[in-house]
Amino acid sequence: MRETQSRTGLAVRTFTPGRASDRPTVLLVHGFGSDGHQDWVATGIAPALAEAGQAVIVPDLRGHGDSPAPSAAGEAGATALVADLLAVLDEAGAGTFDAIGYSLGARLAWELPTAAPGRLRRTVLGGLSPAEPFEAVEVAALHRAVADGTEPADPFTAMIAGMVRAHGDRAAGLALCVEGLRGTPFAPRSWTGDTPPVFVVGKDDMMTRGIERVVDLVEGADLVTVPGEHHEVLAGAAFRRTVLEALTG
Repeated sequence: MRETQSRTGLAVRTFTPGRASDRPTVLLVHGFGSDGHQDWVATGIAPALAEAGQAVIVPDLRGHGDSPAPSAAGEAGATALVADLLAVLDEAGAGTFDAIGYSLGARLAWELPTAAPGRLRRTVLGGLSPAEPFEAVEVAALHRAVADGTEPADPFTAMIAGMVRAHGDRAAGLALCVEGLRGTPFAPRSWTGDTPPVFVVGKDDMMTRGIERVVDLVEGADLVTVPGEHHEVLAGAAFRRTVLEALTG
């Protein structure tokens, strides 16, 4: 594994294929409040894909992990985050690529075929919420909670504030990410990729309830249910096996 910093400033981990193959590079995109190491390296997914013959790129999204925090919400909306990901791929010389996203990462991966027409081959969308989870957040109250500890009156905003504040000095940047994503809500209409994605959800994951509405937008898409709730799925053998089958089968 090689760790570098892209021209965008994002921290990037790169895995070299364990054997020669003609498979494209695979981009792995982590969830909100996590990072590339936690979601993809520690779970063994990135090394397994490399061993199967794919170059693997694992960035930390802006505001997460070892990447810089956004200076404004506009730097952390879905459009800006997708542009960051494509810049990382371009810098790596990845013309065509596969993508695996989990939670927020899946929401961003949904935009890749539109942002990069003709380049995305196979896609796995794990833990995808069918609606924008941050749309109900009271942004001003969230920023106050992070700045001075004022507890939001709204229970959902208070929950998000608690999750964000748990990240210590990263909290202010994550709050800007929430604001940016709230301003660019997930509203799926159609899949523009050439190959239908594989959707993977946990059996006990409440965040993905109603995902069938999104799956039905994509002719030929597969929906795979694996054991676990939202934060358990990534570490499970069933998710790793599904990913490998979807990309290397």
